[in-house]
Amino acid sequence: MEHSGFVKIVERRIRTAIKNTNTEDPQLKGIVTRLYCRQGYYLQMNPDGSLDGTKDDSSNSSLFNLIPVGLRVVAIQSVKTGLYIAMNGEGHLYTSELFTAECKFKESVFENYYVIYSSMLYRQQESGRAWFLGLNKEGQAMKGNRVKKTKSAAHFLPKPLEVAMYREPSLHDVGETVPKAAVPPSKSTSEPAVMNGGKPVSKPASKPST
Repeated sequence: MEHSGFVKIVERRIRTAIKNTNTEDPQLKGIVTRLYCRQGYYLQMNPDGSLDGTKDDSSNSSLFNLIPVGLRVVAIQSVKTGLYIAMNGEGHLYTSELFTAECKFKESVFENYYVIYSSMLYRQQESGRAWFLGLNKEGQAMKGNRVKKTKSAAHFLPKPLEVAMYREPSLHDVGETVPKAAVPPSKSTSEPAVMNGGKPVSKPASKPST
């Protein structure tokens, strides 16, 4: 009898735990959206993890989960690859399999309903100016410290497709999980070091025609 009673207690606790898991998770309300840059491109993440812009308004590569991770702070995750957009200490954008502090972006409404996304971790040391997510006129991702909030490069218009519920991303130890570039980051503002799981996957720069 004692054994039977103990088994019933364990079973009841397991059922309660499963029930709580199902009801509490997922718990964050976010959106599936496309981010249209004022430069005329939709932000997209390619299968290799590189970031750039596309004019195709129906591409699955331009679908992102905008997940709230704080007050007016979001994580930007590709729907197709599951990778997060992140910005490192040199202003380069890269893609991360894990959610870290470098994946946090402050979301602010600028003007004419355009939204700007700035790194929560890095900014100019002397002036304190924020570093922003941005695309140049060719649709290439720019270094965050080269993007000004008053310029079209930093202005994005979210085009929500649906509201979705998400699990809260777990913040990992940045010192252990942020990938290190195997090669020095490019000095070009339009060719950032883009990483997928720690491996540089920057798209090669096109050579100018002579």
